[in-house]
Amino acid sequence: MKIGIVGAGNIGSTLARKLAASGHDVKLANSKEPATIRDIARKMGATAVTADVAVRGAEMIILSIPFGRYPDIASLLHAVPPEVPVVDTANYYPFRDGAIAAVDGGTPESVWASEKIGRRVVKAWNAALAETLAKKGQPRGLPGRIAIPVAGDSAQAKAMTSSLVDATGFDALDAGNLEDSWRQQPGTPAYCTDLTVDELKFALRRANRSQAPANRDALLREFTAGGGKLAHDQVVARNRAVTGS
Repeated sequence: MKIGIVGAGNIGSTLARKLAASGHDVKLANSKEPATIRDIARKMGATAVTADVAVRGAEMIILSIPFGRYPDIASLLHAVPPEVPVVDTANYYPFRDGAIAAVDGGTPESVWASEKIGRRVVKAWNAALAETLAKKGQPRGLPGRIAIPVAGDSAQAKAMTSSLVDATGFDALDAGNLEDSWRQQPGTPAYCTDLTVDELKFALRRANRSQAPANRDALLREFTAGGGKLAHDQVVARNRAVTGS
């Protein structure tokens, strides 16, 4: 599959590496010039390009940019055929993205993102820590394989996305339509808690829409106060404890 990834941070780069290793044709773009990531992309098996080239001719587009930047990239997708799935991997954090009244008022993040770019997205890979995506993937069928929720309105787009989730080493779980995607946002039991499929199903059902932002902010304050010194497993454990996973 021809895949264009816009955003070369921890998540975008990890997905580029894993999908290229699975045999996909991956083009990777960052916010600077392709030359700044050319060597890194080559080592991953991907091709460094500008964002407009990354989306041109792609069969799947993955957006891995800060959530607040979605209004800035709407024009990037104007010429992309409507049947090409666009995947949103971002999460809303007010300290970084600025306060967004609609999202603070309850609009699911990916619904807001869809409105800003003018097309419905699939929400996936957002509910896992960068280290989880980079190091915790396993072959299909192994006991304890971590699951990734996939939410969206198009069955075909979700199926395509789910096949790529599997290629990155995780079980894909259909998490409902885009309006349901709040269940995998920060502060919910499904968010960054490294759950199996059965555990993730239960976590999605238990999500508390009104409590999630408070959980998100409390965890952020705790992790910030810790100076980033918590190990991956400690972060997962705190997420589980605060959200009741």
